[in-house]
Amino acid sequence: MSRKTRRWIFHFFLCLGIVYLKIGGLSSVVALGASIICNKIPGLAPRQRTICQSRPDAIIVIGEGVQMGINECQFQFRHGRWNCSALGERTVFGKELRVGSKEAAFTYAIIAAGVAHAVTAACTQGSLSGCGCDKEKQGFYNQEEGWKWGGCSADVHYGLGFSKVFVDAREIKQNARTLMNLHNNEVGRKVLEKGMRLECKCHGVSGSCTTKTCWTTLPKFRQLGYILKDKYNQAVHVEPVRASRNKRPTFLKIKKPHSYRKPMDTELVYIERSPNYCEADSLTGSMGTQGRLCNKTALQPNSCDLMCCGRGYNTHQYSRVWQCNCKFLWCCYVKCNTCSERTEVYTCK
Repeated sequence: MSRKTRRWIFHFFLCLGIVYLKIGGLSSVVALGASIICNKIPGLAPRQRTICQSRPDAIIVIGEGVQMGINECQFQFRHGRWNCSALGERTVFGKELRVGSKEAAFTYAIIAAGVAHAVTAACTQGSLSGCGCDKEKQGFYNQEEGWKWGGCSADVHYGLGFSKVFVDAREIKQNARTLMNLHNNEVGRKVLEKGMRLECKCHGVSGSCTTKTCWTTLPKFRQLGYILKDKYNQAVHVEPVRASRNKRPTFLKIKKPHSYRKPMDTELVYIERSPNYCEADSLTGSMGTQGRLCNKTALQPNSCDLMCCGRGYNTHQYSRVWQCNCKFLWCCYVKCNTCSERTEVYTCK
């Protein structure tokens, strides 16, 4: 069964369950229905199942946000040895990448941002109960720039808060990896918060701007992907500092001798160096590069030398024939030439 089919079945039964909950008569029946549905969703941590049972209508939105993060990850790393292809294979929920690498740092940040983005968008569209537009600014006037708040501002603070409660609920045990995941989750949310845009509309006769109302809107998610990819390239290697009593890690510091500088809250952090991702390995989340397309002449990460890890590559030749240079002749038919093209495709051995 393909990933797309599994996702469709998951959404179908979840939607049925939510409709059932909304038309349920007795609160005990509704609670039982929510419990059954949430227990059937694979990959949820215990705290997340509790949230699911109290807010089953939000789980579809959360799942869409996680999937949005995975899709963006696959786009940003499409030319690399590691291309996020293993993410979301079994479930969109659940722990991803056991190695605390730079790739794991990006994954956690983009998924946390995706959940916050999806929840905020659903609130703005009125498709999620318990939230709506940001009412705090509405009606206030900006004296300096001469406009007032109006329209439907995206309530990003609600989305950020929901993401923090749900996504961070997985990190229960306090260890170095937990501190790393929580830090990177917050980086993803901060990138979203900082990326919020101001949109304005003029009002007046014949297009004049007698009055102007403004509101905040969500940034394009692709923009957040590019920002986090830059942060991935500059990710900081850290190590835990342990408490003297219980020996548990209490915070992360930059991994340098005689240094106790904490990483900035805008930096992605990792605790383990990345594997080379040349061979398939479920522990590292690597699918390997055998059979991957590569570029024979490029110097980028998708070059055959880098992508194929020195194993060499296979050359495949294809011929393509199509109708071209078509002209309409009087009267009344179309005359075309036949064009052909030979192409070569390279795949890693």
